Amino acid sequence: MAGFNPYEDLQDLVAQVPELVQPLIVAFAGAIPYIEGEGSAALGVLAGINPVVAGVSGAAGNIIAVVLVVLLSSRARGAVQARRARKVAADAGAPVAARAVPAGAGTTVAAGPGTGAGPRPEAEPDATAGPGAEPQPDGDGDGEPTTRKAKGQKRLRCWLVRFGVPGASLLGPLALPTHLTAATLVASGVSKNWVILWQVIAIVAWTTVLTLAAAGFITAITAA
Repeated sequence: MAGFNPYEDLQDLVAQVPELVQPLIVAFAGAIPYIEGEGSAALGVLAGINPVVAGVSGAAGNIIAVVLVVLLSSRARGAVQARRARKVAADAGAPVAARAVPAGAGTTVAAGPGTGAGPRPEAEPDATAGPGAEPQPDGDGDGEPTTRKAKGQKRLRCWLVRFGVPGASLLGPLALPTHLTAATLVASGVSKNWVILWQVIAIVAWTTVLTLAAAGFITAITAA
């Protein structure tokens, strides 16, 4: 079975696409969550595209998508924080009489420190849930998350506490797509520039490893 190649039909199909378009297809696939740079690069190599071209294209598509996610997430988080700051400032500057609340029949007590009156403060949302996300139940009552995304976010939070942003970024693909990892880190308060830096490093590292693995696999089966 010398020269056996189970991907020959796929390679013939890709060969019909103009060479200038092939990297664009790989880059587009790299921008899709759960495929990402490493997945699109590996598929490109299996389809017969030059490993260097496939690796660079897959990583580039993934990086562009993640940078856009980080910028949008950071902007949304900034808008939420600004709205909260304006609300706090408005409440702090309101006249005492305007904040009077009923304290019994025919009497009023001004809401102030120590009185216990006034509306309850809103609960802080989970910082890792992403900008504008609704609070999610943590599990089935035993503290266990009930969705794949929730499980991934839980693991990412543990890595973030234990290894910091570099470790969480490098290990992130084992738990979540880079898009969700980046959004989660931004929502946790990490600087967008720091997130972008380590996400780029992680994408390049994972894409390189998977591209080399795919190239080695193709070489091994075709030489068998």
